[in-house]
Amino acid sequence: MDLIITFAIILVGVFLFVKDYFSIDTTSILIMAMFIVAGVLSPEEGFSGFNHPATITLGCIFVVSGGIFSSGILDGLSYKIIKLAKIHYSIALIIFCSISGVFSAFINDTAVVALLLPIALTVCRETKITPSMLLMPISFAALFGGTCTLIGTSTNILVSSYAKKYGVDEFGMFEFSGAALCLLAIGFAYIFIIGPLLLPKNRGGNEAFTRKAETYITELYVEKDCRDIGNFIGKSKLVASYNVNILSILRGDKLKHNFNYDTKILEGDILKIIAPPETMSRLLDLEGYSIKGSNRMKAAEDKSKSFNLYEVIIPFGSSLSESSLKVINFRRQYNASVIAIRQRGEIKYEKLAHISLKEGDMLLMLGQPEEIDNLEDQNLIVRLSEFVQKKTNYKKAIPAILIGVGVVLAASLNFTSILISAMVGALLMILTGVLKPIEAYKTVEWKVIFMMAGVLSMGTALEKTGGATLIAQNIQETLGQYNAYITLSVIYLATVIFTNLISSKATAALMVPIVISLAHGMQISERPFLVAVMFACSLTFMTPMSYPTNTMVYAPGNYQFSDFLKMGTPLNILIWIAASFIIPYFFPFNPSG
Repeated sequence: MDLIITFAIILVGVFLFVKDYFSIDTTSILIMAMFIVAGVLSPEEGFSGFNHPATITLGCIFVVSGGIFSSGILDGLSYKIIKLAKIHYSIALIIFCSISGVFSAFINDTAVVALLLPIALTVCRETKITPSMLLMPISFAALFGGTCTLIGTSTNILVSSYAKKYGVDEFGMFEFSGAALCLLAIGFAYIFIIGPLLLPKNRGGNEAFTRKAETYITELYVEKDCRDIGNFIGKSKLVASYNVNILSILRGDKLKHNFNYDTKILEGDILKIIAPPETMSRLLDLEGYSIKGSNRMKAAEDKSKSFNLYEVIIPFGSSLSESSLKVINFRRQYNASVIAIRQRGEIKYEKLAHISLKEGDMLLMLGQPEEIDNLEDQNLIVRLSEFVQKKTNYKKAIPAILIGVGVVLAASLNFTSILISAMVGALLMILTGVLKPIEAYKTVEWKVIFMMAGVLSMGTALEKTGGATLIAQNIQETLGQYNAYITLSVIYLATVIFTNLISSKATAALMVPIVISLAHGMQISERPFLVAVMFACSLTFMTPMSYPTNTMVYAPGNYQFSDFLKMGTPLNILIWIAASFIIPYFFPFNPSG
């Protein structure tokens, strides 16, 4: 009975992942809760994912990566990158992909792409390169780089630590680097040679996004016969019936940006608003308001602190994700206004306060430079409209780099496990003053931590109920007439497909116990199958939602969903075929034979 319940819960989980009703971490915890409530797992077994070595290791790696980034050492390379990349598109492509690949092997790949995005867009603005020709390759290069080391992606750490639970030796820091570098070479050749032919060339940048929004901005004068006088903004006819987004209020000689829906409208107010043309035409018939340009408004803006337009995106792990502007009281809390949202390729100008924000959304914001800096420092946004280089703090940079190198060397030379190495590195980041405790806490992508803790319960339930063995036996019976190479190839392909449907971590948690049982049944080594799962979970290029870095470049690159299919599908097929031969070469099925 437990086996039937386990498969039912997993099917429900897959459905929730695919339909995206909840955030990935919420769905993962929900799956864990269902296993506990159904009695398949005890509370101790269900919650064991939180103290699993993979979860703890990943949390510590986030802190180490955060320490290196906060020192500004990587920003010191920015202007050199910009100078070289301006020479020619091919040079820009090689430089950005190489940097993305190298850094992603040792540092959180989403952080690497977040760092490179504004730099790449600066190059695009100062040259004739369109962002669509550059941003997708940067994301793909980060995926290839992440497969090269044990700490390159959270999936690698998850598979290695999870496999140890089943009696398989953990992977070394560079154990699968040879196979990964071969795939990286093939992938880079595809990106450099075939990529320019498949990437959208005439897709304009996001300047039109800003220009169009600016044309929707106008001013309304509140006349003495206006029925909204004395009403709260949120209940006014202007907002409730016309869905107008108010950006600022000039009252007397005071310009107010920091207000909310409980602010009252008064006679003589001049409201700066944004609304699409069809709404503007309707406003002409709204009694009590007149549309006009105001010299008083311009004078007040000139005297006030500078409020500028900024293009930003919501990065992976941002706490703004899955919330609406109204729920978090965005304007009052951050003293900034969102005047347009680009979400999954669709640009929205109306009812912005009620839109549920998602990772990868591009926002056009009106705010002061210091407020935008504050949002960026909290990792809530990544600024795209201008690149601001952080000053390198060498008092922090030098120990941060030394600690990072020490973590890698200690684990790669087998002085200690990656868990202990990462834990010591994280503690040293705090003890040496590179990060304050609160800063270290903020560097951890808690969404990933909760997601990993939740999805680990699926593998535990499969193993406990015998589901993994049953699936492995069916696979072995189905593919029994073929050799191990064909079986490995099918496992790789199945993993790629599942990763594009659900998350990479959920797929890894499901596949690890299955492939280990399969290898035991076939009486061959588990390692080639585990490496296949690692690579297949990370090297996913076909959709913008298949991996966080793909999601991050989707809006800034002005891509369409079909662009990823066109560029990513041939690459996925190429890597699948190559991996089917390369992995067994580096990890033989019978290593002792």
